[in-house]
Amino acid sequence: MTKGNILITGASTGIGAACAKKFVDEGYTVYGSVRKQEDANRLTEALGESFQPLFFDVTNESAIRKAAEELTSQVEGQGLKLLINNAGIAVTGAVELLDVEAYRKQYEVNYFGLIAVTQAFLPLLGAKRNYESTPGKIINMSSIASKRAMPFMTPYSSSKAALDSFTEGLRRELLIYGIDAVTINPGPIRTPIWDKLDVNFDDVKGTVYESILKRFIKLVNKEASEAIDSDDFARRVFKTFINKSPKVSNVVIKNKFLKYNLVSLVPARKVDSFIKKVLKI
Repeated sequence: MTKGNILITGASTGIGAACAKKFVDEGYTVYGSVRKQEDANRLTEALGESFQPLFFDVTNESAIRKAAEELTSQVEGQGLKLLINNAGIAVTGAVELLDVEAYRKQYEVNYFGLIAVTQAFLPLLGAKRNYESTPGKIINMSSIASKRAMPFMTPYSSSKAALDSFTEGLRRELLIYGIDAVTINPGPIRTPIWDKLDVNFDDVKGTVYESILKRFIKLVNKEASEAIDSDDFARRVFKTFINKSPKVSNVVIKNKFLKYNLVSLVPARKVDSFIKKVLKI
């Protein structure tokens, strides 16, 4: 017998897939959003009947609504214990050179898509009158980048900062239903999102940014190679879920004291100087 129903967006790879496996292992039924049939087949084969694919792209509102209707009929009044808004992309580039469309692309997935999913599935979490089950929870996957913006990552960082603010306001609105909403703000994790960085070096070719961006991407790849394992991260997500009163913002990073706590005490101008030195600006 299942312990409850979980919905995870962006479940095909990386954090989403690792979280799907962890929650299935813990006895939950996981509904995961995928866009391709082959991803659905692979996950179903690996995780068994406790994983159920939902086909939608977070930028397609009609597909999201259809998936919500399908899930409502499948869970038969049980509702959702948890929604993990995980789907995301990372767009990089120099602000001076990036087309505004690149920012729109970033926000459509990381921010507006998350809002659309949240709105569609809120009733299953208990956002309705006379809800008879225990209200569910929402975990929004943010990033340490929302708290510490890096050069060439402004589309990504700003989208995650917007997500943090959205989550804070959402949590306070949902007090009326007893639905909690928190963020997890990870540092680098060994996942395919960093393999799929949307980097177009043609945009910076021949500009003052070319060599700097290449050094930055090299640094990002190095950090990713030494990052937290996705399975370890999934265990931390589960701990946040079972915690009755988790932190509203959960920073997860390897060597947290050194790389986050201490760095947070350094004045912003000092950080600027350090970045200038490392990237040879």
